[in-house]
Parts: sequence; C-alpha cells; structure tokens
Amino acid sequence: MLDLLITHATLPDGRIDQSIAVQGGRIAEVSAGLEVPAHETLDAGGLLVAPHFCDPHFHMDATLSYGLPRVNQSGTLLEGIALWGELKPLLTAEALIERALAYCDWAVAKGLLAIRSHVDTSDPSLLAVDALLEVKRRVAPYLDLQLVAFPQDGVLRTAGGVDSLRRALRKGVDIVGGIPHFERTMADGAESVRLLCEIAAEEGKLVDMHCDESDDPLSRHIETLAFHAQRLGLQGRVTGSHCTSMHSMDNYYVSKLLPLIAEAGVSVIANPLINITLQGRHDSYPKRRGMTRVPELMAAGVNVAFGHDCVMDPWYGMGSGDMLEVAHMGLHVAQMTSQAGIQQCFEAVTNNAARLMHLPGYGIAAGCDASFVLLQARDPVEAIRLRATRLAVYRKGRLLADAPPATSRLRLDGRPAQVSFMPPRAGA
Repeated sequence: MLDLLITHATLPDGRIDQSIAVQGGRIAEVSAGLEVPAHETLDAGGLLVAPHFCDPHFHMDATLSYGLPRVNQSGTLLEGIALWGELKPLLTAEALIERALAYCDWAVAKGLLAIRSHVDTSDPSLLAVDALLEVKRRVAPYLDLQLVAFPQDGVLRTAGGVDSLRRALRKGVDIVGGIPHFERTMADGAESVRLLCEIAAEEGKLVDMHCDESDDPLSRHIETLAFHAQRLGLQGRVTGSHCTSMHSMDNYYVSKLLPLIAEAGVSVIANPLINITLQGRHDSYPKRRGMTRVPELMAAGVNVAFGHDCVMDPWYGMGSGDMLEVAHMGLHVAQMTSQAGIQQCFEAVTNNAARLMHLPGYGIAAGCDASFVLLQARDPVEAIRLRATRLAVYRKGRLLADAPPATSRLRLDGRPAQVSFMPPRAGA
C-alpha cells in the first residue's frame, strides 16, 4: 500500500490528470489515472502540483531585523550596508536564531523548502555563522538550508578577512562567497575573485559571489569570475549573483560577455525585488530598471534563477518569503510577459534554482523526493498571476503546511456567491 496518492493533478510541463504515487518519502510513479490503495489520498481537482520553491539567494542573518537600530531612510545599498554595520555589535545569537527560525516558518508555509543564505564572515567572532549553523541543524528535518561564507565588508578590505572566511568553512559553511565590487579598487576586486575561487577549488566547495551589484557599467567582475571558473575547472559549480551592472553595459561588450559566462558554466541569480529597489538611485529620469539581462542570459544558454535576497532587513522593508512574488516582479522588470517568458520565470524559482543549488532528488518524477506544493492555480502562468495560495506543502511525503482556498464572497443580486479570480477555460 502506498503512503500517499495524489490524483487529478496538473504538472508544470502541461500534463493533466496525473497521479503521483509516494512511497518511503519518494515518488514511486507519475502517470495518468493511477488507482492504487494508499494510506492517504489527495484529489488535486485539476490544480497545479509543482516541485517546492527554492530561494538561491538570501541573507538570513539579517532577516526580520527591519528598524533595528533604525530604518534605511535613503533606501540605498550603501546605507543598508552601513546600517548592518551599526546592527552587528548589537546582535545576539539568541535573537538571530529566533528571527531566522520565524522566517523559516514563513518559508515552509509558502512552499519554500530550500534556501541558500549568505552569512557575514566579516566579524571575527563569527557569531552569525555559529547562529545560522544552529538554525541549519534545527530546520534540517523540513528545510534545506545552504550557507555561503560572505565577507560583507570585502575579504581583502577587512583585516583578517581571509582567515575569518576560512574559519567559517571549517565550521561547516558550505559555499565560498565574495563581494568584489565592494573592495577598495577594481584591482582588489579582481584579486579577491581569484583568491576566493582558488580557496573553493582547494576546499572542494561551490562558489556564489555577489558580482557587480552596481549601476557602474565598468564593474565587470563577472568576467573575471567566469575566467577563473574555467581556469580552475569549476564549471557548473560557480554562481554570480546580482550582476546588475550588466543592465548598463555597452551592448557590444555584453555580446562577448554572455558566451563567456555560458562557456564557463557559470549560473546567474537575479533578485528582482531588491534589484529594482536599490539600483538606479543615482538616476533622476530616465531611471534604470536595475535588474540584469535575464532573457538575454537565458537565450545564451546561461542557467538563470531568481532570489528573494532580503525580507524586512536593513536593505528592504517588505517581503514574506513568497517566491511567486519574486517571479511576478521578475517577469515585469524583464518584460517577459509572453506565455513562454512567464513559464521561464516560474522555472527561475523552481528547477533553475534547484540546479544551481545542486539539490538531489528534485522534481516531479519517479525517484525524486516527494517534496511538492499543491497550488490554487491550474498552470504556472496562473500561479504567478495570483501568487497562488499554497493549499498543501509536502516534504518527502510528509504534510508540512496547508491552507484553505482563497475566495471572496459576493453579495450581489444575480451574480455568483463567490469568486476565486480563476476565469473559466476557453470552451468550458
């Protein structure tokens, strides 16, 4: 007897009326019309069952700290970094853990079961590192938390920065990070990329580097990152996050850059909510959009994912852990409003993100983990449009969260009693 059988499901690839059989925490079979005894059954009613959401770029050490010790009045990246510097001496492990666990609760409720979080290693005490390693241990039964050693103040700019980063790796942090555009000079930034990629190669780690989070078209550290990924044989193991300077680069230079990124096997993470908020702050009008060239990168064969980056912290006072909100903003900023473009934005918070995070057992197929979300939508386009309610969230066959359908009651003579904002299908 199966542990769980889901029937009448629509899948993100367009297959309808599918059954998903779950045994021992894994998907045993996906097929149409499957009728097998199960301890638990769930009729999806034609709604979308998707693999769980993934956030490949987040800062959990700062999350839910909005207003501490004050609010970012200018809304700029640099004031956010300065504000984080003011907050760090006030941090306690207990408060940081409590906020991070609360955010993980939000994430689970939104069907977000894998998060890659950067954790600041600039403080030699590594308080935030120790705290998030404890959070990782606690949430492991229900959420995959990857940690990136992130020298927020610059690994070369900070006294002892390299030593602190290496100590974080020895403590159990998973991935090597960096922030080359925040080093003192362009040369120092390039040197930091070389050094950090060599540490990753030496330690057998992945790389995920904040790259060119700037409006400056001459900030070109993504080129250096791609070069060292190739030089060190790190293809498929390196990610450049943000890459916002690309929105202002000369088109001819970008025409050479995109094939280099693709050949180097470097993935790119855009963070639509934050990029559109923090970038272009020095502009009057016209104002630059701020996000990197998502459709162009995808067309060049680069794996592109979307991250949330921040939720209620020194840089951003909004957010709720909803990756469909991230995808919704991404498709608007990138003008990816075709049906194919919207589908690509859904992939950016599911399959593409899982690929760069190297998540094993991800997907809706036999042999994959039974970790998926039942959405109150009939396809990925509708899911993004509605930021659809997560009706049920499963991890390895275990129900973690559920919610009632979202509807509004109407009190209008001659009209339906309620609406769900899902129009009838053509021909229905």
